[in-house]
Amino acid sequence: MSNPYFEMIVLIERLHRRFLDIVRIELNKLGIRDINAPQALMLANIGDSEILVRDLVERGYYLGQNVNYSIRKLVEYGYLTQERDEHDKRAVRVSLTEKGRELVPEIRKIDHLEHVAASDQPVEEEELEQIVTTLRKVERCWAEYVQFRPYV
Repeated sequence: MSNPYFEMIVLIERLHRRFLDIVRIELNKLGIRDINAPQALMLANIGDSEILVRDLVERGYYLGQNVNYSIRKLVEYGYLTQERDEHDKRAVRVSLTEKGRELVPEIRKIDHLEHVAASDQPVEEEELEQIVTTLRKVERCWAEYVQFRPYV
């Protein structure tokens, strides 16, 4: 007997990995070989913001050690700038350089429709909207559980 809840969790993880494969293919098409797919997504998540590194970690996007390594590489390759926060010298702020700002639209324009057209099981826009709504509900449930349940 299957467990839909557990199956959903496994699928989310698998879909994330598949999407990273798609981002990797798109980076290769653009001739970008100096960064990897997770780093490209980090740039897209930062976008036009100037953001504290700890905020990237706290929002749950990345694990702490991976963030520091990726940021160091993105700075080294010219996609990000970093500077100490003026109020808290322990905190580091990052923002995109011109090179990073040029890449982000390319990452964000990865369109599922191109991938759907190549599939024998297309996913329509309406279906995607329903999936997003459902996943947001699951995220809220998990966030509330973590926030309001004491550790035993």
